[in-house]
Amino acid sequence: MQDGIPSRTALGVALRRSVHQLYDQPLVLDDPVAARILGSAYPDELQQAEVERNGTFAEIFRAFLVARSRYAEDNLRTAVEAGVRQYVLLGAGLDTFAYRNPHSGLRVFEVDHPATQAWKQDLLRRSGIEAPSSLRFVPVDFERQGLADQLGAAGFDFGTPAFFAWLGVVPYLTIEAFRGTVGLIAGGPTGSGAALDYVVPRESLPFHERLARDLLASRVRKAGEPFRLSFTPEQIASELAEFRQIEDIGSKEINARYFTGRTDRLGFKGSSGRLLCAWR
Repeated sequence: MQDGIPSRTALGVALRRSVHQLYDQPLVLDDPVAARILGSAYPDELQQAEVERNGTFAEIFRAFLVARSRYAEDNLRTAVEAGVRQYVLLGAGLDTFAYRNPHSGLRVFEVDHPATQAWKQDLLRRSGIEAPSSLRFVPVDFERQGLADQLGAAGFDFGTPAFFAWLGVVPYLTIEAFRGTVGLIAGGPTGSGAALDYVVPRESLPFHERLARDLLASRVRKAGEPFRLSFTPEQIASELAEFRQIEDIGSKEINARYFTGRTDRLGFKGSSGRLLCAWR
């Protein structure tokens, strides 16, 4: 994140979630707030995303983005059924779960950089979307503030289980920042869990996937949010050794779970991105 500037990648994700609601059937992620939160603030960007929606890269990328949100929310449901009543969105961006939360008694904590969070709150006001009483905004400037301190100040209970969604964040972190957050989650009570996505090392990809990775890396670097961190499945399993149960899935499993029986081309291809859920 650049100091004082909202995340451009968060806008890109939100635009693609909106396109999914407008043009893809059946929906993988049913999110009626996705387009509404953007309101009329980004008509040119939304139009461009709509024009590009049928390109191969656009379809694959959109499929991964909606699948990862659905994956996190599916695992959250499992956590809630087991008694979890705290949900933390790390790097919340323009995620809309808190505004369509179906789980009675679930408190939602949206953690993000102060500039991105202020931008989101402005969009919510302009779009007429009211923040529910179950939501707490947790602005964290990681250069000056600790995540645990800010969560605690927002009313997070470290003595009871929580579920964390850590989507679209890990590739941008340093290994030290990654391990610090893993340590915080792993230090939670039994029953806590986390869903995240990560990318495998560029050198492990076939040639055509390296080209796609390079294209995406160039885009996010120009937005001031360069890729920094990647793992093999074996490496990330080692980093998460404190967790008792880990599910780590790639394109084959993602497609079987979320994209079977479709008549369009929407689906996730390649081996670059993976989804993971870990439980304490």
